[in-house]
Amino acid sequence: MKVIGYNAAGNADTLEIIEMDQPVVGPRDLLVVVEGISVNPVDVKLRAGVEPEGAARVLGFDAAGVVTEIGNEVTGYKVGDAVYYAGDVTRAGTNAEFHAVDERIVGRKPASLDFVEAAGLPLTSITAWEMLFDAFRLTEGGGSGQTLLVIGGAGGVGSILIQLAKALTGLTVIATASRPETQDWVRKMGADHVVDHRGDLAAQVADLGLVPSYVAALTATDQHWPAIIDLIAPRGQIALIDDPEALDIKVAKPKALSIHWEFMFTRSMFGTEDIGAQRDLLNRVAEMIDAGTLQSTVTEKGDALTVDALRAAHLKQESGRVIGKQVLGGF
Repeated sequence: MKVIGYNAAGNADTLEIIEMDQPVVGPRDLLVVVEGISVNPVDVKLRAGVEPEGAARVLGFDAAGVVTEIGNEVTGYKVGDAVYYAGDVTRAGTNAEFHAVDERIVGRKPASLDFVEAAGLPLTSITAWEMLFDAFRLTEGGGSGQTLLVIGGAGGVGSILIQLAKALTGLTVIATASRPETQDWVRKMGADHVVDHRGDLAAQVADLGLVPSYVAALTATDQHWPAIIDLIAPRGQIALIDDPEALDIKVAKPKALSIHWEFMFTRSMFGTEDIGAQRDLLNRVAEMIDAGTLQSTVTEKGDALTVDALRAAHLKQESGRVIGKQVLGGF
């Protein structure tokens, strides 16, 4: 089968078409004909900095497609089912004609979206959901009278996090965005207030008369760390997804703050007992999309998966100017 992968870490030009054997399904696996994929910051980080081990590495985590084969212990899906999911960082990626994935991290594709559009949702939805309900331990309907600050609100995770927070909790949501078009976007996603992270973040939040109990640090956490510590409420909670080289967590002690890492691949990497929670939340997200409670976060929708299209998507990710999600079709 055809895949797009790389043989040595480097720039986007390292991506190339490679022929590989079709995956062999495990007992709990689905073999999926990939009809849509998306590009995420993690793809760029891995391509640029992580050497393949042995064979070429195939990137891509989000996918939507049709089940063409099932393992002998699969119970939740059958051949022909339309699915979407975010994959497993320890396995070959979705930039391929066929992809094998554990059924327990797979949801049913939203019926109202085509495959390409649906591929923009899984990774970011899982990340945002786990941040709200696992890291922050919020409950659905909870959070009334409290505030969530989303730093980097116009990115893929921020775009769906704002929506989920407004749809499923009582939180007031402040989102950061620095350009007129990104400020308009986060308002469209449902943010109650918008502040510019290029300015004095703590002062802008204080001017709103709000003291966030929760901070979702989605980008440049090291740069914003002093402001986060300043503006957050005592016993507040911070969740981050980026990779700061160093953070001085001692400054969090006077306010007795809780700091959480969110990494949506943890459940699949370690085969946790609750791995099926990702299937369940993806099915909830699909229902909410179909009901009109959530909206797609896709802003850039390409055609077929080609080397040129994927390289261009990687370069756009590296520019730091992506709003929402980028998606491409299958081969």
